[in-house]
Amino acid sequence: MFAVHLLAFHFTKLKEDQIKKVDRYLYPLRLSDDVLLDVMARFRAEMVKGLGRDTNSTATVKMLPSFVRSLPDGSEKGDFLAVDLGGSLFRAHQVKVFDDGKQSSQLESKFYPTPKEVTQGNGAELFDFIADCLLDFMETKNLKHKKLPLGFTFSFPCKQTKLEEGVLLAWTKHFKVRGVQDTDVVTSLRKALQKHKDIDVDVLALVNDTVGTMMTCGYDDERCEVGVIIGTGTNACYMEEMRHIDLVEGDEGRMCINTEWGAFGDDGALDDLRTEFDRELDLGSLNPGKQLFEKMIGSLYLGELVRLILLKMTKEGLLFNGKASTALLTKGKIEMKHVSAMEKYKEGLSNTKEILTELNLFPSEEDCVAVQHVCTIVSFRSANLCAAALAAILTRLRENKKLLRMRTTVGIDGGLYKTHPQYAKRLHKVVRRLVPTCDVRFLLSLSGSGKGAAMVTAVARRLAAQRSHIDAALAPFLLSLGTLTEVRNKMRTELEYGLKRETQANATVKMLPTYVRGTPDGTEKGKFLALDLGGTNFRVLLVKIKSGRRRSVQMYNKIFAIPLEIMQGTGEELFDHIVQCIADFLEYMGIKGARLPLGFTFSFPCRQASIDKGTLVGWTKGFKATDCEGEDVVDMLREAIRRRNEFDLDIVAVVNDTVGTMMTCGYEDPNCEIGLIAGTGSNVCYMEDMKNIEIVEGNEGKMCINTEWGAFGDNGCIDNIRTKYDKEVDEGSLNPGKQRYEKMTSGMYLGEIVRQILIDLTKQGLLFRGHISESLMKRGIFETKFLSQIESDRLALLQVRRILQQLGLDSTCEDSIIVKEVCGVVSQRAAQLCGAGLAAIVEKKRENRGVERLQITVGVDGTLYKLHPHFSRVLQETVKELAPQCDVTFMLSEDGSGKGAALITAVAKRLHNVGQK
Repeated sequence: MFAVHLLAFHFTKLKEDQIKKVDRYLYPLRLSDDVLLDVMARFRAEMVKGLGRDTNSTATVKMLPSFVRSLPDGSEKGDFLAVDLGGSLFRAHQVKVFDDGKQSSQLESKFYPTPKEVTQGNGAELFDFIADCLLDFMETKNLKHKKLPLGFTFSFPCKQTKLEEGVLLAWTKHFKVRGVQDTDVVTSLRKALQKHKDIDVDVLALVNDTVGTMMTCGYDDERCEVGVIIGTGTNACYMEEMRHIDLVEGDEGRMCINTEWGAFGDDGALDDLRTEFDRELDLGSLNPGKQLFEKMIGSLYLGELVRLILLKMTKEGLLFNGKASTALLTKGKIEMKHVSAMEKYKEGLSNTKEILTELNLFPSEEDCVAVQHVCTIVSFRSANLCAAALAAILTRLRENKKLLRMRTTVGIDGGLYKTHPQYAKRLHKVVRRLVPTCDVRFLLSLSGSGKGAAMVTAVARRLAAQRSHIDAALAPFLLSLGTLTEVRNKMRTELEYGLKRETQANATVKMLPTYVRGTPDGTEKGKFLALDLGGTNFRVLLVKIKSGRRRSVQMYNKIFAIPLEIMQGTGEELFDHIVQCIADFLEYMGIKGARLPLGFTFSFPCRQASIDKGTLVGWTKGFKATDCEGEDVVDMLREAIRRRNEFDLDIVAVVNDTVGTMMTCGYEDPNCEIGLIAGTGSNVCYMEDMKNIEIVEGNEGKMCINTEWGAFGDNGCIDNIRTKYDKEVDEGSLNPGKQRYEKMTSGMYLGEIVRQILIDLTKQGLLFRGHISESLMKRGIFETKFLSQIESDRLALLQVRRILQQLGLDSTCEDSIIVKEVCGVVSQRAAQLCGAGLAAIVEKKRENRGVERLQITVGVDGTLYKLHPHFSRVLQETVKELAPQCDVTFMLSEDGSGKGAALITAVAKRLHNVGQK
């Protein structure tokens, strides 16, 4: 028993001594965590270079766009073919994807050895070989009668400009086929397939094996957004944000990037880590100076690296008594399978001894320990370097998502990873150590790149079908120049109807006279009160106007809420609430006893008989107070003041907010004769020649007309451009059949139109995986402010997803892109329709003046115009296109409705005084 323990002691001591000796010899192959973190940083810098348009040409890590824009979402289905070229065996696959709710699929494959004369021959022979193998496979599976989509896994670096096209940049993995480099390999495959008239295959996607691996694993785990191959060759891909990929147009969504990391270090960036053995191996390869990172990692080279190390150690008398066998002197004799077998520690040294004996080396036990340790150091360095590059990718993904901690899955494949007894465990351990902020799951790809190519093809087909349905849903919102011209012309007709005595009663665009007969001339002065009622908030203002060289307008205001029960209660309650707010303000300002002239901005359609008389035509914007329609709102205000009996006011003018906007801008620019509101509601006013206003006596001078164009189309004249979504919004509103143009152009309704579209697309299974959340079913949940936020150019899709999550919508990246597109077409149409209406008015102004070219200013107010990132630009472009003889300046109104009411009051007082004189 003592003898056994003594033997064990001697063996352990011998093993430790031998390991120390090998460690000293191979010290440069050992990499500390500090070195690996440095490699991470170098690799990240190369990724950035590879993604940049100006730096890509000098980058070793080429970061090739794959044009794979979406991961599987589980709704894919159908039969697919896939072919896989990249190693010693060519593979053909049939993949059936079942739409059974279980995300199940079935893979049947056939393998064909790739002869050396094909891998080293010419391009025509290679693609004929692929076509012949596919034909044989289809005959075997009885598929020749079917037309099937095909995905082509081509495991070599290609430059792609679309999913079904790829130009070969360079051969790797011992392939040296002539006449293929710098040509599109899909075109070559199609030509070879066309020679077989009896098969009909549609090549839909070209896929790198790494991308295929990610897609295969992505079908089983939706978190999978990285693919890694560690086998004969090595590579990684991952889903990058489009906004970072300068090589591809567009900044929406994500795209899979094939890093082609095997060439990392080709510019000398890893020279400090390459050993003499790495350099010797490289010089003896088919492509010296190329794929240097791959030569330090890939299984194609690790066996040869071990051979070179063992050979040198033998020559220096450290192994096999200094005697090198022919096998040890022969390139390629030690393969990765030998290295893997020798690292099976559980089997002790028996595998190592057996392999070395087969190589005509007659090892001692000490030799076996040393060789086993060399294999360990070489394969451990491979795992370390691979972990450092993968950690760089994971860190970039986490930072792209702006997460402090990220959960993700890495799909992984390759012979080295699968068959080496220690490799996977080593890789996982080092990755987790280098990126402690990432919770990484490693998912082995069981079906490999063949199924992945089929999945890419299935996703491409799903996206094409989805695109077709989405395009059909959104097509009615895309208005041609001809359609917009027609809208402009119809608006012009309706404007004329509203001005004429015999047609005004039946006109939808009421063209209400405001009795505002002048714009500010700079002589206005004094203190004025202004009231502003037009939404859920009510404002009271004190406005001080100074004239002369130091002319200015000072304003003091207070905002009061109007509760829903007041908005939809009785008229008496509404006006009593307004007077209560006025009383609070007068007390707050210390002017309760003063009898000041007052302008009342009342942003609802009124028919006026004079500047201080306004009969409410009908409520809009959610107001429903009873006993008001058909009544003079100024009288109702006066009666409420009398009921309170605390103060008296001189109500000089009742003003629409649009008129107030025009007057505010007119104070700054005398050329401003049009006011536009593009906010909660939509409306325009303008200065019309008195001779054209048949419903008011007199032909001299001008008067401001409040068009109330929101009702344009209530007679059905624009029904041809109303969509089913517009009709749903209208039917669910407080005033069905009324204000149809406003419901297509104003902020109060745009979010609701978007919500109706999202519901429809979700029901069709095109959004949110077909799941309609409770919140999406709530009317008004999608506010127009969300359109402005979602369409912001500065907003990444990650932030769009957060907005949707606030609404209870669990969206993917692809969902976010679609939602953004829906918001875009709805707001673009609103701006174009608003522009078409405005073009009708500026053209009318031009004709009124009898000039060939008109220069005019439009005063604008409203949150939609001010806050939406694109609305103002689209509106202005539309006006320019539809009124090319008009030079229109748009002036933003600062506090139009309050300041404007005071200015109108001041102008009315000035004109009244002039009249008296």
